[in-house]
Amino acid sequence: MDNTKNKGQEYYVVDLMQIARALWRKAWLILLIGVLVAGIVMLYTICFVAPKYSASIMLYVNNKSLSIGSTSVSISASELSAAQSLVDTYITIMKTRTTMEEVAVRTGLSYTPGQLMSMITTEPVEGTEVFRVTVTTLDPYEAATIANCIAEVLPLRIAEIIEGSSMRIVDDAIVNTNKVSPSITKNTVMAFVLACLASCVLFAVIAMFDDTIRSDDNLTEVYNLPVLAKIPDLMFDDSQRVGSGYYYKRRSYGYGYGHGSNTGKEADKK
Repeated sequence: MDNTKNKGQEYYVVDLMQIARALWRKAWLILLIGVLVAGIVMLYTICFVAPKYSASIMLYVNNKSLSIGSTSVSISASELSAAQSLVDTYITIMKTRTTMEEVAVRTGLSYTPGQLMSMITTEPVEGTEVFRVTVTTLDPYEAATIANCIAEVLPLRIAEIIEGSSMRIVDDAIVNTNKVSPSITKNTVMAFVLACLASCVLFAVIAMFDDTIRSDDNLTEVYNLPVLAKIPDLMFDDSQRVGSGYYYKRRSYGYGYGHGSNTGKEADKK
């Protein structure tokens, strides 16, 4: 990272190549962190996350004003749009406290209206007067029971509230023992990707603020300063240590320190 000052302001220039090299050097560690986090998430999902099951019903919005006895009449686009707009009204009535209390009583399940509402999702079937109600619980049999009870209670509630309108069951709910969540594969892959991304960001930030000088070329590039001299790199050789003496060597030159050591004397002769 290059920093320059201009009129009391400090600017930082990010060296992308430096960051890329730092990430490449840490690639093995990034992958290792990703694998470890993914493994932990996978084990947690398998051992501690309870599976959920769902059951769905499909209901049809029936507007009696669109038919006269057994005589068939043509339905205009505005009438069809009015029937489709009733879907939102029916969904709102379904999610009321009174409707949910009736469902809880009929099913005999110990759920509050608020808990039942949190289990239910609805979606209209595009371009039709049909909408789908999905119930998701920890038990597949409870999900089917609640969904079918809604199919029984909701038409009665609709008939009481909206005059001239009713609804019919298109498809009732069946028990589905295939879990809908959690997805072990999805959670594991997401954990791996997020862990790798977080590791990359962390190492990139560390590389950006790393001002360690690793070579004379690095000093020239970062600080734009000339190199005036170099200090020899002295390496300690533990194999040459005798008593309290130390022997340092650089290439073919040796320097002996200490007392009572033949090694030091031989080094002085070189």
